[in-house]
Amino acid sequence: MKLLYSIHKYDVFMTIWLLNVKMHGSLAKFSRYVSRTGDGQLYLLIIGLLYWQQGLHSPLLQAILLGFLVERPIYFVLKNSLKRNRPAAALQNFRSVITPSDQFSFPSGHTSAAFMMATLIGYFFPVLMLPLYGWAAMIGFSRVVLGVHFPTDILVGVILGISTALFSLGYSI
Repeated sequence: MKLLYSIHKYDVFMTIWLLNVKMHGSLAKFSRYVSRTGDGQLYLLIIGLLYWQQGLHSPLLQAILLGFLVERPIYFVLKNSLKRNRPAAALQNFRSVITPSDQFSFPSGHTSAAFMMATLIGYFFPVLMLPLYGWAAMIGFSRVVLGVHFPTDILVGVILGISTALFSLGYSI
C-alpha cells in the first residue's frame, strides 16, 4: 500500500507541476491537436489503405488487426477493473482542459494504441521508427497536459502498446 501511495503522490506532484508551468496554455492548445491524432480515425485510415493496397494478405494489416484484437480487451478490462479516477475526479479544484470519453484513467488507451501502431509500422518501415515513437510519446504527453491522465497511466499505456505489438508480430509473421 505504501508503494501505491508513493506512486500516487508522484503522479499528483508531476500533474500539478506540469499544469502550473507558464507555457501550459500554449502546450494545451498544441496538445489538443496531437491528442486528436490518437483518437482512432488515423488508425482506421491506415487499415483501410492497407486493405485497399494489399488486401488481407498484408502482414502489417494482419499484425495491426491482431494487435487491436488483443490490446483493446486488455485495456478495457484494466481500465474498468482498476477504476483509477482521472485527475479531475481525484484532485480538488482541478479541471481538465478537455472532457474525456470515459470515467477512468488507468491505463491510457490513446497511448497504448499509439505505441502499438508505432511499433508495428516501425517494424515494417524501420526508417520511420524514431519519428513514430516521437509521435506516440507526444500523444502520451498531451494526455497529461490536457489533464485527463496521470504520468503512470501513460507509462502503463506505453508498456501495453509495445507488448501487444510484439505479441502480434510474433503470431502474425
